[in-house]
Amino acid sequence: MAGPSSSPSLLAVVPVAVAFCSLYAGLFDALLLTLFTAARHDHDFARYLWPALFHGVAAKIAISAAFTLFLLFLILRLTTRPPRGDTKQQWIGPGKVLLFPCKTTHSRMFPRKHSFSYSYIVVGVPVGWEGNAGGLVSVGKGNRTSGLLSWFSLGSQAQKGWYDIDAGDYLERGNAELGLRGKLDSYLRTQGADPATYPHAYLVTAARFLGYHFNPVSFWYLYDAEKSLAAMVLEVNNTFGERRAYFLTPGDVLPNQLGYDPNSPTLGNDQVTSAQPSAPPRTVLKQSWPKDFHVSPFNSRKGSYSLAASDPLSPFMQGTGPINNSINLVSSKGHGKLVARLIPDGAALDPLSMTLFEKLKFLTVWWWVGFLTFPRIVKEAGVLFFRRKLHVWFRPEPLKESLGRMADSTESQLEPIFKRYLRHLIEQSTVPLAVKYTPCGLPQNTVELMLSPAARDGADTVEELEFKVLTPVFYARFVYYAHDLEAFFCELNESCTIWLSRPDLLPKFALKKPSPTLSSSSFTDYPIFKLIQTLRVRPERIVRPLTSSATPTEAPRPADIRGFRISSMDGYALAHETTLAKEAYRRCVMKLFVADRIAFGLVPLLEVQRFVVQAWLAWRISASEYAALSVLFLYAMDLILPQPLAK
Repeated sequence: MAGPSSSPSLLAVVPVAVAFCSLYAGLFDALLLTLFTAARHDHDFARYLWPALFHGVAAKIAISAAFTLFLLFLILRLTTRPPRGDTKQQWIGPGKVLLFPCKTTHSRMFPRKHSFSYSYIVVGVPVGWEGNAGGLVSVGKGNRTSGLLSWFSLGSQAQKGWYDIDAGDYLERGNAELGLRGKLDSYLRTQGADPATYPHAYLVTAARFLGYHFNPVSFWYLYDAEKSLAAMVLEVNNTFGERRAYFLTPGDVLPNQLGYDPNSPTLGNDQVTSAQPSAPPRTVLKQSWPKDFHVSPFNSRKGSYSLAASDPLSPFMQGTGPINNSINLVSSKGHGKLVARLIPDGAALDPLSMTLFEKLKFLTVWWWVGFLTFPRIVKEAGVLFFRRKLHVWFRPEPLKESLGRMADSTESQLEPIFKRYLRHLIEQSTVPLAVKYTPCGLPQNTVELMLSPAARDGADTVEELEFKVLTPVFYARFVYYAHDLEAFFCELNESCTIWLSRPDLLPKFALKKPSPTLSSSSFTDYPIFKLIQTLRVRPERIVRPLTSSATPTEAPRPADIRGFRISSMDGYALAHETTLAKEAYRRCVMKLFVADRIAFGLVPLLEVQRFVVQAWLAWRISASEYAALSVLFLYAMDLILPQPLAK
């Protein structure tokens, strides 16, 4: 142990430890300080326990044995069968659970030619079935046994297969308890369609493989009472976590909408045949629609798509493939840009009829495919950018019909506070007003109806407003504004982060009134909110879309010379929020404002900087002979301070 001459005194160490705890106290900090202390001091912990944990042969053997047992257990589950009499798992309706080995091809024709193809595996399940098919494929509502327990249940509907489909992953986020059929019916109603028109449905998708999920597109095949293909739902996901579902009914497609030249050398004869299938009527669905969703960074959000999809269950939902779908992209000027296809790469497989050897052989050949889908996309994007020199279109904020990305940690903490603040504004309104608020970026975007007192008391005429957040970045941007009415109108008309059915109703609950005075009984709140007031600036307008070769042409942001104290939302947080919520709010706002000044506006970069400072403090404290006391103090602070919400 270092002697007193080489270590700070107790009077010097304790204040540093206290400051360290007050800023970053938590279990992680205590562990970090413990590891540094063990590394710097000649303790038994450092001499014996550290090598045993990280270099010991016993640890390696234990980890290898645990992994082997887990793998053997998963293989053992492949031999399980549905219990007798369990008609729900056996599925007596049309269609069956199938594994479709496929190949996906992309042929870009404009403005540069580029083609590639790779293997792809999709799973087909009848919409309405739930259970486990031979240990390979499972479908559930999301309310099954969660976590590791779901992998250690045998012979029950809670068991997850190697390929798992969870209803919560599809269409609108959340509401997994509705199941695939319930969520499909809910979506069809939003499109003005009667779910009874399509009593049968079949989903073809890239399922989760051992919990990993990357699913660019899902195909919902909708069938009428005669079990003939009547419509489709094309569900598209981009790499930013945004989603767009298209409801497609049969229709004629003009030749120039198919987006290819039959004489083009970049397309083989099989591709032309697929784009213009000669199959009998009602076995192929063709439709075109405007492009309004950002998918590839090398294509703008303009243009149109066309789809030619064959029925994998033809005839009468008794077939077993193949999958043969073509999606064509046409630019806004009529140029055929891209043909993407999903074609068979072998016969479809029924997991209920496969032997154990066939299942093991299938997993050996196909287990890696899902994990490489995203790296392959990144590789081809690199080729298009560096070799083909294509411009990159920066991601625009999604439109009203799309589903925004998931909120980050800062946005997810600000959302409930904003929702309560919005409810507070409406409850202060003197007019009969009903606001239907739709959040964005949450695991479950539950719509909430907010009523003013006059509307709650049963006024004869109630004015209704739909308030939909299109992207969770709105929550982070809103706290920058000092005035609510300005915030709502700017985010609606300039940055397009929200959508309002009737913007004219905004002044009825977000009047341009003087900001509240800064008053607080807490010694912590006053200086922090005073600093927030000083750092607050109006956010820049979101300018989209831009390419990598374009630059914004807007004038520099003018300084806000209006006199104000604090924002109305700051005043609300001080006066009405709980201590924990207030602390979370001020931490989130300070994090955003500080990141603008020292981390290029990137909160993740600010977290990296914070970690560097955190590690440096822990390293300095660990040099003292009183480091053990600091470790105990950190653990105690972690138990006392309510840090999870604050962080």
